[in-house]
Amino acid sequence: MNVQKLTPEAKASALAELKDWSLVDGRDAIKRTLVFKDFNAAFGFMTRVAIHADKHDHHPEWFNVYNRVEVTLATHDCQGLSIRDVTLAKFIDEIYSQ
Repeated sequence: MNVQKLTPEAKASALAELKDWSLVDGRDAIKRTLVFKDFNAAFGFMTRVAIHADKHDHHPEWFNVYNRVEVTLATHDCQGLSIRDVTLAKFIDEIYSQ
C-alpha cells in the first residue's frame, strides 16, 4: 500500500485536532507522553494499543517506565507523518480518555 506523507496543511489540521500531541524536533513525527495510575494500567494500555496497531499493520515507537508511556508516531513507508499516524493517535487518545 502506497502511503503518502501529510501535506503541511494536513499536518497543521491534524495537530489542531490532536491537542496533546506535538511535533518531534528534527524529524517528521509526533509524540505524546501519557501518565497512568501505576505500571499495570500503563501496561494494559500498551497491550490495547499493540493489538490495535498489529491489526492495522502500523506500530508505534514507545518507551515505558513504571506508569509513564512515551509514544512517537511516524510512518516508515513514507519517511514521515501520514494519515496512519493521525488515525493511531486518535485511537490512543480515545482509549487513554477512558
